[in-house]
Amino acid sequence: MTEALIYLDPDSRLNLQSQIRQKLVDAILAGTFPGGSRLPSSRKLAGQLGVARNTVVLSYEQLIEEGFIESRERSGIFVNEEILPERIEPGLGTSIDPESDQYWRQKVRTEVSGKHGYELPGNWQSYAFPFIDGQFDDSLYPTPQWREASRMALGARIFRDSSIAEMDADDPLLIEEIRTKMLPRRGISARADQILITPGEQNALYLITHLLTDESVSVVVEEPGNPRMRQLLHQQKATVLPQPVDENGMVINTDLDLAQIIYVTPSHQVPTAVTMPMQRRRALLKKAHKLDQLIIEDDFEHEINYEGQPHPALRSLDTHNRVIYVSALPRVLAPGLRIGFIVASAGLIGEIRRLRQLAIGRPSLINQRTAALFLSLGHYDSFMMRLRTEMQLRWFELGEALNHYHGRAVVTIPNQGGTVFWVHAPENVDVEVLTEEAARQGILIEADTHYYAGRRKSRNWFRMGVTSIPGERIREGVRQLRDLMWDLGYGNKVMLDENDPGLLKGEALKEMITGATLIYRTHFFENCTIILHEDGSMTGRAGKNDEDRDSGKWWIENHVWHRHWNKWAYGEAKAYRITVKDGKISWYNLSGRLADRAEIIPAKN
Repeated sequence: MTEALIYLDPDSRLNLQSQIRQKLVDAILAGTFPGGSRLPSSRKLAGQLGVARNTVVLSYEQLIEEGFIESRERSGIFVNEEILPERIEPGLGTSIDPESDQYWRQKVRTEVSGKHGYELPGNWQSYAFPFIDGQFDDSLYPTPQWREASRMALGARIFRDSSIAEMDADDPLLIEEIRTKMLPRRGISARADQILITPGEQNALYLITHLLTDESVSVVVEEPGNPRMRQLLHQQKATVLPQPVDENGMVINTDLDLAQIIYVTPSHQVPTAVTMPMQRRRALLKKAHKLDQLIIEDDFEHEINYEGQPHPALRSLDTHNRVIYVSALPRVLAPGLRIGFIVASAGLIGEIRRLRQLAIGRPSLINQRTAALFLSLGHYDSFMMRLRTEMQLRWFELGEALNHYHGRAVVTIPNQGGTVFWVHAPENVDVEVLTEEAARQGILIEADTHYYAGRRKSRNWFRMGVTSIPGERIREGVRQLRDLMWDLGYGNKVMLDENDPGLLKGEALKEMITGATLIYRTHFFENCTIILHEDGSMTGRAGKNDEDRDSGKWWIENHVWHRHWNKWAYGEAKAYRITVKDGKISWYNLSGRLADRAEIIPAKN
C-alpha cells in the first residue's frame, strides 16, 4: 500500500478538503502514486494528516467521481490505471541548449522593453507593511456574495441564450447592469451598442491605442503618469507628449495643441491621486472640441472622494462625442478577475469589437454573467458602500500617521480621497535607496521613477497606498518608515542647540506660552490654529473650513512643555523643549530632534 506522502499547508487559502484533493491529484499526475497502487484508508490518512475522517472521505468521493481513483469492494482505494494512458515522458526537449534563446530573441520584431510599472514582489502578502495600491488584503474580498453569483452563473445555461449566440457578443445582462447601475454613478448615459466588455482596463487601453495611434499620431500623457499607457503608445510608435500635473490634475495650456489624442485620469490622477476640478474639466473639453482632438478618459478608480462631492466623468459632460471612457469592475471583487469596459461612439465600439475578436476573442461569458448577477443581486452596491467606508478609514489613518510621525519632513499633494498618498520626501532622500531598504524591513512603498517619461532620476516622491494593508498596521508601518529614514540619515536633521538664546526655560517659557496662539500648516497643507489658554487647557481647529476640532491640556514641568490632546496625535501625551525666535516657535523632542515649527502670537500681542 502506498504511504501518503502529502502535507497540508496551514497558511493555504484552500480548505482542508480541497487541499487533500489537490495534493492527491498532484501526486497521481507526478507518478508518486502510480496507476494501480493502493491508497491509505480514509481512517489512516485522516490520522496521518490530523484531520477528521469525513474530510478525507469527501475528498476521496470527489476523486472517484472524476476518475482519478476507484474503490474496489473489500480491497480498498486504488489509483485508476487508466488515468494517464497517453502520458509521454519528457524527451529530448529537456536537453535543448539554453543559449538557443538568443536565436529567438533575434527574431523578435517588436520588442516590449522598459519597466511597465511597479514590480510587485510575488510574496507581497508576507510583508508586514505593504503600502502598495491595486492589491487587496484578504479581509476585503466579498467571497460569499461572489460565490453565490458564480453558482448561479454556472447554472444559468448562458450559452443557450440566442442573444449572445454570435461569437463576439457580450452578455446582455452585464451590459444592461453596467448601463443602468454603474454608469449613472458617473453621470454617463449610454446605449447598449456604445459599451464593450474587455478583459480588464489595461486590455481596453491596448485595443484603443492599437486602433487609434501610429507613428503619425501625437498623444498627450500626464507627467507623472501611467507608465503602462506610455509603453502601449511606444509600441505603436506614437509620439508621447508629457504634460505636467499640479494639485488640480493635468495642466490645460497651449502645449496640448500639438496632440491629436489626450489621455487623462481626472478622477484620481495616476500616480498623485489628485482630482481635476469642474472648471478644468470643462476647459479640457472645450479645447478638444476646438482643436478636433480625442480624449481617452481612464476612470480606473471612479471617484471615491471623502472630502466634497465626486465630479461627473468627462464622458458625461461631453456633448460632441469625443471622449472614450475606460473603466473596470474593482479588482477586489474576485482574485484574478479582469472585467473592464469601454464606453464610446457606437461606430468606434464596432471597430474595437472586431479587433477584440481577432486578437483575444470575447471575455469569458461565465465571468461576465457572474459579474452581471453580482450587480443585479445588489451585492455590488452594498460592497462598494462597505469598501468606501473601509478605504476612508485607512486613508485618514495613513494621513494622520504621516502627519504625526513625519510632520512637515514629508508633504503630500492635497487630494480629496482615493486610496493613495503621493508623498514628497526631503531633498536629501534617495527614494530608490529608501524603497529598497524599506522592503528589506518589510515595508513596501513605490518609488516615483517609473511614473516619469524618459529621465529616470527621482524627484524625491514616493507612493503609499492603503488597499493592501489592514488599518491596524498603518500607524506602526509609518513609524518604522520614519525610523528607517532617520537611520539612513534622511529626514529632519535639525537638532537642539543647548546654547541657543531662544531656548526658553522657567518663567520665560511660562510667560511666552500662556495665552499664546500657534498657527501652522499641516502635512495636508491645511491651516491649523492652536490656542493655549491661561487655565492650562488648549483648543485647536484645522481643515479647510476649521471642521476638524479638538481640545486638551498643557503644562510645564522641569523646563519641558507637555501637551495632551483628547483625539489629535492619537490622544497621547508628548513632551517638548521650546525655542522662540523671530515670531517662530520650534519644538524639539526629548532626544533633541526638531519635531515641528509654527508661527506664535503671544498673549501680550
